[in-house]
Amino acid sequence: MNAWVLAAIVLVLGGIVPCLLVSLRGSAMEGLVALELGGVISALVFLLLAEGFQRQSFVDLALMLAVLSFVGALAFVRYVEREI
Repeated sequence: MNAWVLAAIVLVLGGIVPCLLVSLRGSAMEGLVALELGGVISALVFLLLAEGFQRQSFVDLALMLAVLSFVGALAFVRYVEREI
């Protein structure tokens, strides 16, 4: 395990877990912010793993995750808009 993989693990534990807790226990707007932040952190984790494992395909995966997390957040906003 090198420093890149260790940084990815720390980022998952220190970033994704709190976002998950906020999205489960917070309001709809707090959940939206947690969803957006979780998407950004996930893309960064894949970039760190790409560098740690020297795999170019993880960079492509991180790019697609960043785009799709934005689209998912827009769908979430559309759903919440109907609830209000």
